[in-house]
Amino acid sequence: MLRAEGINKIYRHGRKDLQVLHGIGIEVAKGETVALVGPSGAGKSTLLHILGGIDRPSSGKVFLDKQDFYALPDNERAWLRNERIGFVFQFYHLLPEFTALENAMMPALIKGVRVDERARGLLQEFGLSDRLRHRPGELSGGEQQRVAIVRALMNNPEILLCDEPTGNLDSKMGEEILKILFGLNKKKNSTIVIVTHDKEIAKSANRVVEIKDGRIM
Repeated sequence: MLRAEGINKIYRHGRKDLQVLHGIGIEVAKGETVALVGPSGAGKSTLLHILGGIDRPSSGKVFLDKQDFYALPDNERAWLRNERIGFVFQFYHLLPEFTALENAMMPALIKGVRVDERARGLLQEFGLSDRLRHRPGELSGGEQQRVAIVRALMNNPEILLCDEPTGNLDSKMGEEILKILFGLNKKKNSTIVIVTHDKEIAKSANRVVEIKDGRIM
């Protein structure tokens, strides 16, 4: 379902080039859960963002099914990303001026579709039925992350890309969030790629891919 070939990523810092990824190749099958592990600065998050169409590689290709992701015009790639990929980040990225319900609906609103009932149903399913009108600042970290997961699910994405989704949570809430994510894989056959530095979390995945110094070990 998701394939990367020869991915290099170079950032320019002043007069120096910093190469973060070196010729990465990876395939993720439909319905598979893959954990990307490795030390901080290894390039895990950069790779995840490239796989999801957020950050363009310096060279190499990413295929979603047989579609060359970065050969598409920016607007088409953005549409495809919004339609087929859901993102869950460590820092939630909820919009502070909007309620939980409005934040959850955002991907659908971008498509021009208003889906209040679906958003309400998902928030209720995730134990947030009494928090619909609360803004992010009025929610706990675990509640914000659940809203972020609902937002990621709004367009029924086939792929979930998760970047340290439990990094800001205590161990108990982190376990709940992971149960939700891996439960989606079992319930809906969602394809999940999860970046984590926690090897205990990685054990829940079908496959573990270790990255060190921008290379797959």
